[in-house]
Amino acid sequence: MPKQISSSGRRGFMLAAAAAPLAAGLAARPARAQEQFAWRFQTLWAAGSVNMEIFEDFCARVAEMSGGRLTIEPLASGAVVGPLEMYDAVANGILDGQNGGGGYVAQKDIAFVMLGDLAGAYERPDQMQAWYEYGGGKELARELYADYGTYHVGLVWHGMESIPSKVAIHGVDELKGVKMRAPTGAVSTLLERFGGAPVNLPGSEVYTSLERGVLDATDWGTLSMNVDLGFEKVAEYALYPGFHSMPATDIVVNMDRWNALPDDLKAILTVATRDFGREMYQRLMIADQKIARNAEEIGLTLIDWPDAERRKFREAAAEVWQELAAESPMAKRIVDSQTDFLKEIGLL
Repeated sequence: MPKQISSSGRRGFMLAAAAAPLAAGLAARPARAQEQFAWRFQTLWAAGSVNMEIFEDFCARVAEMSGGRLTIEPLASGAVVGPLEMYDAVANGILDGQNGGGGYVAQKDIAFVMLGDLAGAYERPDQMQAWYEYGGGKELARELYADYGTYHVGLVWHGMESIPSKVAIHGVDELKGVKMRAPTGAVSTLLERFGGAPVNLPGSEVYTSLERGVLDATDWGTLSMNVDLGFEKVAEYALYPGFHSMPATDIVVNMDRWNALPDDLKAILTVATRDFGREMYQRLMIADQKIARNAEEIGLTLIDWPDAERRKFREAAAEVWQELAAESPMAKRIVDSQTDFLKEIGLL
């Protein structure tokens, strides 16, 4: 006698039979290919420099983290456009993104400068990074850049700059009469406050100007960046650790390109940028310390300003920040936010 199937068993058998063709169809259907993005970013760093090498590492890391779904071709300074045209090239879609700097777009809004280098403010990159990540800086930056058609992914620090000098400068009073190359802005204004004579020269003329005595000192880069250019051969002193300037570059993306990215790739690019900022200043810090340990061997005398002199410089700088910030409501918000943070950490 054939075995009877219960009603519940019959229902299960029928459901399984109905599901089998559907499962087979899903298994046979190929997985939907994930979209890939191939971008080009130009940097302000020159080909062959250690900064360019670190930028190339950043681009490679994005490709690795995304499994090749987002690739960035790293382009050296001037590869497509000049440094002053780079931001507009990103905003207009000629470039997908940039590793540029606020100083190159100061004519749009002085807030870019106040964000990228609040002259005389910090002692170490991690202090400004803390303000940026946790003190409201990131939100202000993204609002500023969005107003000019781009998405601000993050800031990248290369460290506190040192001042190569032909004369010994031990404090603010000894800045009097010093002819120093300094870009127009907060640093040149501060130098004038202390009786110095700022000179606006292109970077290509700095070495020969020091050599010929046209300059006594220069605002340029970190200790190792300055030695890489041979400044110690024409300027026997270096103010180190630095205090006057700690500029940050940026990672910025065309707004339409950013909006087209899936959320996971946006997160990958954001985290990779944060790591880029850490790697840039830490690798240059190690290079700076190596130079400092062997300074005497290359004929370089390091001058470390005491805390009291650094504080005099910073307090004078705070007045200049407010003067410059008066030009722009966004600059005022950025300066006020950083000033509050500097007070919280005891630097003002």
